[in-house]
Amino acid sequence: MKNYIYTLIEEKGLDLESDFEVLGESGLNIIPLGVVVEYFLNTPKEMQNKIKDTLVKIDFHNGDINHFFEHLAKAIAR
Repeated sequence: MKNYIYTLIEEKGLDLESDFEVLGESGLNIIPLGVVVEYFLNTPKEMQNKIKDTLVKIDFHNGDINHFFEHLAKAIAR
């Protein structure tokens, strides 16, 4: 899974240091893409597979996977 996610990020030209500004219980949170990825890689395999399936669908339809990563950042901030 690690190879897949880092390859996808590289192919899309995303920067692991880019930040998402999301609201959470503590207020505004600044979460780098790299943190979102590490969080994803530390979830149970079942959740990783669901996230990967979603990323594959978004990519297949030429969507912006960064929007989905922002959605995940919002989940982390809660």
